[in-house]
Amino acid sequence: MHTVLTRGNATVAYTLSVLACLTFCCFVSTVFLDYRVASNINTGKVLVKNVPDYGASREKHDLGYITFDLETNLTSLFNWNVKQLFIFLTAEYKTEDNVLNQVVLWDKIIRRGSNAVLDFKNLNTKYYFWDDGNGLKNNPNVTLYLSWNIIPNAGLLPTVKSFSSHTFKFPSEYASALI
Repeated sequence: MHTVLTRGNATVAYTLSVLACLTFCCFVSTVFLDYRVASNINTGKVLVKNVPDYGASREKHDLGYITFDLETNLTSLFNWNVKQLFIFLTAEYKTEDNVLNQVVLWDKIIRRGSNAVLDFKNLNTKYYFWDDGNGLKNNPNVTLYLSWNIIPNAGLLPTVKSFSSHTFKFPSEYASALI
């Protein structure tokens, strides 16, 4: 006859196998969904300054300053396998030194059950828009993208870009330090 420990071990092993199977079914049920939605991004004030970096070298680098409007509805992204969304706004641009520069300017966490309809007007960036040189002044092709990470209950952690983007140009003159 089997002992109590043997029966307990069999019960726990069977329970863990069933839970692993259910977790895999949870993952498979939502992995092929399309998590892209459209967003509307517009820039307001756009300035560029040439200020000393706070590093050891104290060289002057470009610091961009923008305000933006953001409008999107992310409610369709939530299903029973999505706990929260980590959304972030990135700026991508090209300089003489680098083919691709990416800077995160703003982010927000949206939990399940909270308002996922975003309608922000004249919003400031949350993080500094530093360039590692002087590549922002008169840069004609800076593109803003809204992206998000989907934090699931089980499964992959995808990074998704929205359908739309917004391209703008930095001014050809540096702003005064008083602005």
